[in-house]
Amino acid sequence: MGDLEKEVALHHEQTPKDAASSSSTSLPELSWTDAEETAIRRKIDWHCVPIVTLLYMLCFLDRVNIGNARIQGLATDLHLEGTQFNWALSIFYIIYLLFEVPSNVLLKALGPRFYLPLLVCGFGLVSLCTAFVTNFGGLMGARAVLGVFEGGAMPGMAFFLSTFYKREELLFRIGIYVSAASIAGAFGGLLATGLSRIPEWGVAGHTIHTWKNIFFFEGLITILIGLAAPVWMPTDPRTAWFLNEREKSIAAERLVREHRTDPAQKVEWRHVKLAVMNVHNYTCGIGFFLINITVQGLSVFLPTILKDLGWQNTKAQLYSVPPYVCACLVAIAVAYGSDKSRQRGIWLAAFSVLALIGFAILRWVSQPNVRYMAVFFVTVGAFPGGPGFLSWAINNSAGPAVRAVTSGYVVTLGTIGGIVATWTYVPSDAPKYHTGHTINLGGQIGVVCLSIFGILYCAWENRARAAGKRDHRLEGLTEEEQEHLGNRHPRFHLWT
Repeated sequence: MGDLEKEVALHHEQTPKDAASSSSTSLPELSWTDAEETAIRRKIDWHCVPIVTLLYMLCFLDRVNIGNARIQGLATDLHLEGTQFNWALSIFYIIYLLFEVPSNVLLKALGPRFYLPLLVCGFGLVSLCTAFVTNFGGLMGARAVLGVFEGGAMPGMAFFLSTFYKREELLFRIGIYVSAASIAGAFGGLLATGLSRIPEWGVAGHTIHTWKNIFFFEGLITILIGLAAPVWMPTDPRTAWFLNEREKSIAAERLVREHRTDPAQKVEWRHVKLAVMNVHNYTCGIGFFLINITVQGLSVFLPTILKDLGWQNTKAQLYSVPPYVCACLVAIAVAYGSDKSRQRGIWLAAFSVLALIGFAILRWVSQPNVRYMAVFFVTVGAFPGGPGFLSWAINNSAGPAVRAVTSGYVVTLGTIGGIVATWTYVPSDAPKYHTGHTINLGGQIGVVCLSIFGILYCAWENRARAAGKRDHRLEGLTEEEQEHLGNRHPRFHLWT
C-alpha cells in the first residue's frame, strides 16, 4: 500500500506537487503549483457544477410537479379517490429505488457525458406524456416509467462530481446541485402558476389545459435541455474538452494521488462488498432515509398543506416559493462550511434540530401564520441533510468503483424514505396533518441521533487506527491486496 505518508495524504490536504504517487497509473514526475490547481478547479467548477445543477433541477421539477398539478385539478379530472394519489406517488419511488445502483454501474461503464443527458431526455418525455393521461391507470404507468429514468439521476450526478473533485471539495459542489431541489420547489410554484393559466389548446385530438400545461411544457423544456447537455458536459478529467493537455494530466493525477487507484477502474464484486459492508454507509443511508421522508414529502405536499391553511390555489402555489429559496441558500452555505471545516456530522445534527422544532410547531400550534413560519424552519433544517449524508458516505469510501456503488446504494436507502413520504400526508388527516407532522418529527429526532452516532463511530475508528489496532488487516497481504482494502485500510482516515 505504501508508507504512512502516502496514507495520511488521504485525509490531510497536501500540495499536489509534494505528493507521492502510489498508483501505477500516476505520473511521478508531474508537479504543479497551488495556483495551477486552483485555476484548474475553477475551470472544472464552471463546466461541471452548473450543468449538473440545471439537470437535477429539471429532474426534481418533473418529479414534484404532480403536487402542483393536484391543486390545479388533476385529481378531479382523473377521478382520483381516497389514497389513489398517494399510490401514484409511491409507485414512482418503488421503481426509482430498484434502478439506482444498476444505473450507476451502467454509468461507470458508459460514461456520464451521454448517459446522464439520456436519462434527462427520458424523464422529460415521460413528463410531457403525462399531460395526456386520462385515468388513474395511465397516471400510475407514467409515474412508474418516470421512476426508471429518474432512478439513476441523483446518484449518477453525485458520482460524476466525485470523479472531478477531492474529498474536501466535494460536499460544496454536491450541495449546490442538490440545492436545485429547493430551487425547483420555488421555481416550480411560480412556473406552475403561469403555465396553468395558458388558455386551453389542443394537440392530436387532446385538449391541453391547466394542470396538463404544467406537465407538457415542463417536459418539453427538459427534453430540449437534455439534448443540448452533451455539448457542454465532460466525461472525465483526462478527456475534459475545456482543459489543455497539461491541465488534463494535473486534474486526473491529483485524484489518483488522493485515492491511490485508477479512476477508470471497473466495478467488481469486491467493490460492492466494500460499499455494502461499511457500517458508516448504513448510518448515512438510514439518515438519508429519514431526511427524505421530510424532503420528498414537503416537495409534493407543501402546496396542499398551504392550501389547507386557508390559502387558495394560486396563493398556495406562490406561498410555497419563499421557504424553498431560503432552503436553497442555507443548503449551499452549510455545504461550504462543512467542506471548509472538514466536518459532516455536527452540521447535520445542528440543522436537524431546527427542522425538529419546525415540526413540533406544525404538530401542536394552530395559528396559520405561526405554522407558515415553521415551514421555513423545516425546509432550512432538512434540505441540507440529503447532500450532507450522501457526501459523508462518499468521503469515507475509497476508490471510484466503491464510490460509484456507495452513492447508488445510499441514495437507494434514502429513496425508501420517499415511499414512506407519500403516505405521511393523507386526505383523512387534513387539514392539521397531525400524523404526518408526528412522523416527520420522529424522523428528525432520528437524524440527530444518527449524526451524533456517526461522529462518535468515525472518531472511535480513527483512534483505533492511529493506535495500530487495525494493522492486523495488512498481515500476509501483498501491496496490491493492501490497496484493495480501500476504506478498511488502517491508514485511511474517516471524516467525522
